[in-house]
Amino acid sequence: MHNQNDIVIRECETFGDLSSCVDLQREVFALPEIELSPVRHLIVTVNAGGFVLGAYSGDELIGFVLSVPAFLRGEAAFYSHMTAVKAAFQSVGIGGRLKWAQRDKAMSLGVKFVKWTFEPWKARNAYFNLEKLGAIVSEIQPNFYGIDYATYSTAGEPIGLASDRLFAEWHLESPKVTALSNSEKYAENVAPDVEIAVTPDWTALVARDPSEAIAEQKRLKEEFEAAFERGLVGRGFKRDETSPAYLLYQK
Repeated sequence: MHNQNDIVIRECETFGDLSSCVDLQREVFALPEIELSPVRHLIVTVNAGGFVLGAYSGDELIGFVLSVPAFLRGEAAFYSHMTAVKAAFQSVGIGGRLKWAQRDKAMSLGVKFVKWTFEPWKARNAYFNLEKLGAIVSEIQPNFYGIDYATYSTAGEPIGLASDRLFAEWHLESPKVTALSNSEKYAENVAPDVEIAVTPDWTALVARDPSEAIAEQKRLKEEFEAAFERGLVGRGFKRDETSPAYLLYQK
C-alpha cells in the first residue's frame, strides 16, 4: 500500500512535466497514439488559461488532471478533459486528491463550475463523481466520440461500442460539494423520483456477451433521455454489489 503522505500535488508547468503526462496517458488509457493529448495541446492549454495538476511520488508523476478553460452558461468555467492515475496507485484516493486540488485552484481563479464527461455504464466512476465529489448529471450525449472500435475486442475482432457520455456538472459551491470538500457527510432529504440501474461490472459484461453490452448501452441512453426530458437530475448513486443505480430527483 502506498502512503498518501508521500504524494505531493503540484502544477505541471515545464516541458518535462507535460511530457510525463503524455507518457502516463499512454500507460493508463491504452489508446491509439492519435487519440492521446500531445505535449503541444497541454502547452497551449496552460498558456490559454488552463492548468494541469500532477500527483508526484518523489520525482515520479503518478497522476494528473487536465483543466481546459471554457465559457459555459455565460460564465468562465473549466472543462476537465482528463484524469489519469498510474495503475499501482489507483484505489488509494489519488484521483480524489487531484479533483479537490482542481476545485481549490479553480476557485482561486474565480471559477465556480467544472464540467467533464464519463461513461454511463461504469458504476465505479458514477459513484465517484456523484457521491465522492458531489457532481450532478442532467445531460447525455449519444456517441460523443463516435463508435469505439479500439478499446474492446473479442477473439481478436473489434467490438463497435457507442461512446455515449454523461456530463458531470460540478457546482463548486453547492451545499453537497462544500460538505464533501470538508469531509462531511451529505444526504438527500427526499426519496429519488427515478432509479436507473446499471451493470455492476461493465468490463465483465463486455467480455461475456458483447451483444448484451450493446443492448445495455441502448437501455441506459433511452432511460436517461426520458428522465432528462422530464427535467430530472441525477444527484446521487446507490452503490450495490448486484444492482447499483443512479438516483434522479426533480430539480
